[in-house]
Amino acid sequence: MTRVDMLPGIGVFGTGAVARALVPFLVSRGFAVRALWGRTLAKAEAAARDLTVAFYTDSIDALLLRKDVNLVFVLCAPNLHAQISVKALGIGKHVVCDRPAGLDQAEALKMVRASQYYPALISLINNSLRFLPAFARMRKAILDGYTGNPQQLSVMDVKVQMSSLLGDSYDWHCDDTMGGGTLTLVGSHVVDLVTFLTGQKALRVHGVLKTFTKSTDKVNGIRQITSPDFCTFQMEMDRGLLVTATLNNSMVVPCFHQEILVCGKLGQLVVKGGDLHGRLHNVGSKDDVIYLDVEDLECPMPPSVVPKPYIKGLSKMIGALKEAFLPVTEQMGWVKEAVQLAATFEDGQYVQAVMEAIRKSSTDRKWVDVTLLTEQPDPNPMLSAAVRRTTISLQ
Repeated sequence: MTRVDMLPGIGVFGTGAVARALVPFLVSRGFAVRALWGRTLAKAEAAARDLTVAFYTDSIDALLLRKDVNLVFVLCAPNLHAQISVKALGIGKHVVCDRPAGLDQAEALKMVRASQYYPALISLINNSLRFLPAFARMRKAILDGYTGNPQQLSVMDVKVQMSSLLGDSYDWHCDDTMGGGTLTLVGSHVVDLVTFLTGQKALRVHGVLKTFTKSTDKVNGIRQITSPDFCTFQMEMDRGLLVTATLNNSMVVPCFHQEILVCGKLGQLVVKGGDLHGRLHNVGSKDDVIYLDVEDLECPMPPSVVPKPYIKGLSKMIGALKEAFLPVTEQMGWVKEAVQLAATFEDGQYVQAVMEAIRKSSTDRKWVDVTLLTEQPDPNPMLSAAVRRTTISLQ
């Protein structure tokens, strides 16, 4: 048996753009995609036929219980992320879950508890920008002191402009409560990336969410779009860094523009697309070209559907997963160091906490503290309060 034969069999939950981009990357790295799940059997069959996957199903358990599936990618609607991830870990499967980690912090906490209960299994969040070379170089430059003391960064500015995230029909992308919208789908990457690059976490936030496109030519009638297509927020981080982010999904033509700027006492770093440039504050200094993204990656999806930086990061993450499994002779064994840069379920819960605070800030129109949930919330607080009052009165 060759080393490649020891790679775990893959099961993919989802038939959308990310899943269709993922499968060719997995195959090119030597992984065998054994099964594919779709929301309906027709969707699963169509995707399996296009991606040349032998087994397809619309049953979650039917995929999870296959003995030839050892690693699952959860790339379906966010309302199923926690359910599938927790169940998969419970029966001994490695899990890579798309962002966000569930619909809220309560679901994310269930995923965290499951990952802590089964530490021998991989449990990662698909925040693929962590693996983009430009951001890996930016993180190293910050730690090496290019901008000054990495503990004393001053300002970080993030701008993302892209076309609509909506499809041709009404689905979860159109509903804010179901995980749709620019904050969840783009902002989750931004929130995670800020902490990945700087090592700092948000203390409090101020945000504004707007839904400017409430219907389209193909999504109209009784149902209205509630997912925000514009979001701006500020974050005060735990070591003094101030972050500003503006995310706009209202561009008319298909496009993607992303720029992330970090400023410190000695200089600044900026990633535009996939290129990294730096500039010191010395008088007369010129821009330093630290990294240029010249890699030509054959992408199975057009950049208007899945932006190129996300696809490149996803490709690099698949490479890291292969490195995690190849050195080990056991079927389910893996090397943690190979994927140490990846986002964990704990990181996913933190991102959920920040996004919840941003939504509350937008509603209340004020700064809101970021609070990390440590216990599952009471499902019926009014009933619990009544029981407590009755107990006290009987004593």
